Amino acid sequence: MSDKNTMRAIGQDVLGDPGVLKEVERERPVPGPSEVLVRVRAAGVNPTDWKHRATGGFLGRPPFVLGWDVSGVVEAVGVGVTVHASGDEVFGMLPYPFGHGSHAEYVTAPARSFARKPAGLDHTEAGALPLVSLTAWQALVDTADVQPGQRVLIHAAAGGVGHVAVQIAKARGAYVIGTASAGKHDYLRKLGADELIDYRETDFTEAVRDVDVVLDTIGDDNTFRSLRVLRKGGIVVSILPIGPEELYEEAARLGVRAARMLVEADQAGMRAVADLVDRGLLRPTIAGTFPLADAAEAHTLGETGRTVGKLVLVVD
Repeated sequence: MSDKNTMRAIGQDVLGDPGVLKEVERERPVPGPSEVLVRVRAAGVNPTDWKHRATGGFLGRPPFVLGWDVSGVVEAVGVGVTVHASGDEVFGMLPYPFGHGSHAEYVTAPARSFARKPAGLDHTEAGALPLVSLTAWQALVDTADVQPGQRVLIHAAAGGVGHVAVQIAKARGAYVIGTASAGKHDYLRKLGADELIDYRETDFTEAVRDVDVVLDTIGDDNTFRSLRVLRKGGIVVSILPIGPEELYEEAARLGVRAARMLVEADQAGMRAVADLVDRGLLRPTIAGTFPLADAAEAHTLGETGRTVGKLVLVVD
């Protein structure tokens, strides 16, 4: 049991499989200038978590505590903070990648990483949204500027980013095409998808054309192949930020555009997401919940790649 100066967290000392994750005791952080201390009530688990656990990613060598999603309650505010007060229910994404650490009882972050939690979501639902919703919003709205009537192709449409992207694109008035295994098509139709492709049976490059925007959540050859389904001037946005420069050369040759993006902490984006939730246009699907101590189980399930929606750690 942690005292007022310490907290429980899920840490690791080495890189490896989910078994390297351990419950540890850490010093409870103190908010600095322009920061808030948030008592974490729920924190989503994302592919970036298990990739960093296994490879170190942007973070290099452990020890570290993973996690970027947060829904919780402001416990204290640092000097100069005016946008939140103690007791506020908030949700948001810690600055990616170096602001990690939400798989813990408490976390500090810049106050403007957070927005007010929508009243219509519980903490588990709110904790599922930040990273995936900001990724989808920044890709579809900030980068691609999706407009009503445009044709948007979303790869892995039933996944964490994908199922949120479908709802955001529909909220923007787009015609949404998704790739997913056949068993997920009914689910995606209920979210608003207009057309679905079973990637196991059909090559999307033969089934789709004249697309305005492709959201690529898969990377590698999938990004290059997505260029072929765009109309002139269309754009592929990949959420895998690192890859060969030839992508841009091929896009230019075809008269289309390509962008690789990395999600950023963004209070304006979180407010936009909260507005969609409040208007009944966006809601996360929870694939499973786990107590903080069972983070390794969440990683194991997530790495199967078969979940629909989001996995969430619930912090007592």
